[in-house]
Amino acid sequence: MSNLIKQLNGSALIATDDDWQIVRLPAVQEEVKKQAGKVVLFKLTNAETATPELIAATEVPAGKVILPLSVWLARKSEFAARVAAGEIGVWLETHELVETLFADQPDLNVFPVIGVFIERHPDGRAYSTSSLLRTRFGFRNELRAFGDVLRDQLFFLNRCGFTSFEIRADRSAQDALASLKDFSEPYQAAVVIDQPVWRRHARV
Repeated sequence: MSNLIKQLNGSALIATDDDWQIVRLPAVQEEVKKQAGKVVLFKLTNAETATPELIAATEVPAGKVILPLSVWLARKSEFAARVAAGEIGVWLETHELVETLFADQPDLNVFPVIGVFIERHPDGRAYSTSSLLRTRFGFRNELRAFGDVLRDQLFFLNRCGFTSFEIRADRSAQDALASLKDFSEPYQAAVVIDQPVWRRHARV
């Protein structure tokens, strides 16, 4: 069963099929980094993602693909015809900046989908990335969260502008789908609701 949840016409459902393939960099043994004797779990914002050798070695199949930001930046000339055909999306890691993508491609809506890879669910930078894409940079197409995506995150990821969610493989997409209705009336404004509750409802 699919673990991909999509928002379509205001309703969320579990997708039965998906044309998009997420392209990943070749796997490498990452160095364990420590600070003050403790393992550093999160990559620093704007840290280097991949070496030129890894980027060159990344295989990009035919069809609709979502490319790592580093691959797009280094090899975009290869994909010009596929961009025009609507076959190229891009994904960012949580430590990568939206500004980097925008500086390279000011019209982000040439991408039918942008993804954000959440390596570890406590890393809250994905919420900021989504909000920036929707508000400051005007991205209107599918915005997908994938990686360590859990039930308890979905309601808040949706409020920040995500429209599709690839639930972690060992969790239930059906259970996660129900979480989008955990709260009937959020108090604060958000990307999907531009006014707080006290402006949306008149007090009698």
